[in-house]
Amino acid sequence: MIRKIVKYGDPILETPTKRIEKFDDALQELVVDMFESMYAAQGVGLAAPQIGVSQRITVIDVSLGKNPDAKLVCANPEIIHAEGEQREEEGCLSLPGFRGYVARPQWVTIRAQDAAGKQFEMRGEGLLGRAFCHEIDHLNGVLFITHLSMLKRDIIKRKIRKLKKAGDW
Repeated sequence: MIRKIVKYGDPILETPTKRIEKFDDALQELVVDMFESMYAAQGVGLAAPQIGVSQRITVIDVSLGKNPDAKLVCANPEIIHAEGEQREEEGCLSLPGFRGYVARPQWVTIRAQDAAGKQFEMRGEGLLGRAFCHEIDHLNGVLFITHLSMLKRDIIKRKIRKLKKAGDW
């Protein structure tokens, strides 16, 4: 089931999530919904808070659905190593229409659990490393605009206020 993406301004996006303790059928259903919702919105990653669920889980697919082997489920993820730097333009499904250049590590190693609860470690480079950082930020209640300059962040917030006033947000 495709779920509605929560937009910037909803407090759930800036609230740290709860750790996943039960890897049951309800979680499997959530994962399916998250992939469907992410693909429908043409994203490469989606964190549970972005569909209104305060749980520490994210889905990532940097192939945009073209490679079934690229689908990743990361429950209770944490960054255990990061190195290098990349500065690329980033967007967010919860801030549609807004983008900004964000510095992230070039290489990121995470430790997480899959949808069945099995622990794994994975190293991501480039876009995958960026997606790991972006989605884990979401799980910690941090949005990508936090990494922008204060001026750029204020411009985006001002534009969103205007969109809300006009009923377009």
